[in-house]
Amino acid sequence: MTKTLIIGNGNVLTRDPADPWVAGGAVACADGKILALGPTAELRRRYPGAEYLDAQGGLIMPGLVNAHQHTYSAFARGLSIPGNTPSNFAEILEGTWWRLDRRLSPEATYYGALSFFLESLRCGVTTVIDHHAGYGSIAGSLFGIEEAARLAGLRACLCFEVSDRDGPDKAEAAIRENADFIAHARAAGDGTIGAMMGLHASFTLSDATLERCRAATPEGVGFHVHVAEGMSDADHCRKTYGASIVERFDRAGILGRNSVAAHCIHVGRSDIETLAARGACVVHNPESNMANAVGCPPVLDMARAGVLVGLGTDGYTNDMLESLKAANCLLKHDSKDPSAAWAEVPAALFSGNREIANRVLGADVGTLKPGAGADIAVFDYRPFTPMDASNADGHILFGLSGRQARHAVVAGRVVYRDGAFPALDGEEIAAKSAEASAKLWKAVKDA
Repeated sequence: MTKTLIIGNGNVLTRDPADPWVAGGAVACADGKILALGPTAELRRRYPGAEYLDAQGGLIMPGLVNAHQHTYSAFARGLSIPGNTPSNFAEILEGTWWRLDRRLSPEATYYGALSFFLESLRCGVTTVIDHHAGYGSIAGSLFGIEEAARLAGLRACLCFEVSDRDGPDKAEAAIRENADFIAHARAAGDGTIGAMMGLHASFTLSDATLERCRAATPEGVGFHVHVAEGMSDADHCRKTYGASIVERFDRAGILGRNSVAAHCIHVGRSDIETLAARGACVVHNPESNMANAVGCPPVLDMARAGVLVGLGTDGYTNDMLESLKAANCLLKHDSKDPSAAWAEVPAALFSGNREIANRVLGADVGTLKPGAGADIAVFDYRPFTPMDASNADGHILFGLSGRQARHAVVAGRVVYRDGAFPALDGEEIAAKSAEASAKLWKAVKDA
């Protein structure tokens, strides 16, 4: 048994209905699992000699999950591409994201992922479900991202975006990268790194490519795909295949309990019923959707229909609490109902994302209870109004930011403490990331 760790001297929000709140409490863990919860003094007496992490009166809660992220977009931050003035979503893809991903090197892929993973931990995010695109360097890219995740110390589920947009050879290489990494992750089976078959979107995937992806995906492994993000994609599917995108993907056998359907903006009632019937996971990405002007998904309708809805950032940010606030405002604005989304949005982040992570990683995270994975975030938050489990979501929505994260623990290991990464040389990583991003920017601008 490894040395016990106690995170104490804080209010514990467990997300466990049986014991939801421990005022002035602590969490004890060892061997990657939670051992016990209770008053700080009591746990310190029970586990003498344990390592102690002081929450300093803050909020102790489960580490957050980002259910849809693009770490390959990290080095686009601040990038301005000459002549790139998109007026619609298709032009955003072609002028920015595809132009960038075609020039990603292994170095840029690795350091971009590492930069985003470290920033995620700084925001209390301990699990990232990533969707990678990098047609400049396909083979081995997921293994490089895994290396970055393991160095940072968080959990990650990875896939490569299969697309026909750069021709059949690269589509086949992307399928092979997914298949190789799926086999690797399943062999490891440690609940730290997971794998899925990644797909871009309907309008860049032929039926033949979908069939090859289905054939290359083992039973029990899901697909991670963009669904009806842009209206042009939905229109293309109707015109080309005589079906909605959800109908097309359902026929191809890629919607199921372990599959992640990102966005689902332009979907109808029958699509929602299909998503619910298949048990597919839908991930809402509010800031990205607003920034790309692609619309607002019917999240409230999906939640009422029993669809498992989660929350992601789509590369826009690493702060899931920022995404929580944006989703709350967007759904109220879209529905023109100020009473909407109070329950659905927190449920997406704290319940939906927990379930999605557990499905795709096979790790029991997102709840602080004995036996669960010891993934814990501590936030520097001392409320000036009464707080307990009954109103915690309101406190988080209006009073908390991801940037207030003080500590992060993953599988019982302290990976972020008081604004620093104990096992890493942050200055060296920052310098190498700056070098890699400068090379990438030059390649993109010179293209």
